[in-house]
Amino acid sequence: MSLSHRLWIGMLLLCGSVVAQAIDPYEFNHPAQEAQYKGLVEELRCPKCQNQNLAGSDAPIAQDLKQQTYDMVMDGQTDQQIRDYMIDRYGDFITYRPPVRPSTWVLWFFPPLLLVSVLVGWLIYVHRRQRQTAAQQLSPAEQARLADILRQANDKSAPTQAPKTVEQTGDRHDT
Repeated sequence: MSLSHRLWIGMLLLCGSVVAQAIDPYEFNHPAQEAQYKGLVEELRCPKCQNQNLAGSDAPIAQDLKQQTYDMVMDGQTDQQIRDYMIDRYGDFITYRPPVRPSTWVLWFFPPLLLVSVLVGWLIYVHRRQRQTAAQQLSPAEQARLADILRQANDKSAPTQAPKTVEQTGDRHDT
C-alpha cells in the first residue's frame, strides 16, 4: 500500500471519528425514550450559549445537562418533571417558552404593548398631520388674491430694457 493511500485512509478515519463524536453516544431501551430525550434537548436552552439549545451546543454545561436529561429519561421521569427540575435549577431562562407568571409578565406582555402603543402614536401623528394640512389649505378667494399678488410681484420684478448704447448696436458715426 502506497503512502498516499495510507494518508487517505487516515484522513477518512479521522473524519469519521469527528462525525462520531458529534452524535450523542446515548443508547436507549425504547424509541419513545429517544424521542423524549431529543425533544427535551431541542426545547431546553443552553445557559452559556443563550440562543442555542442543548442539542446544538458543545459547551461543557450543555454536555452536563444533556447527560442529566438522559439520566432522567432513563429513570422514567416525564417531560414535565424534567422541565420542572431544569427550571428549579436554572430558572425560566432554560426554556424558550417561559411560563406566564408575574416574574415573566415583562417577557410576555411588553412586546405587544410596545407594538400597540407605537401604532397608536403613529395613528395620532398621521391624524394630526392631516388636520393641519386641511387647515392650511386656502379658500378660493384666498387663492385668487394670492395669484393677483404673485402676478403683480412678477410684473414689478420684470427687468425693464434700457436703451441700447452705441457700442451695443454697432452703429458708429465717426465725424
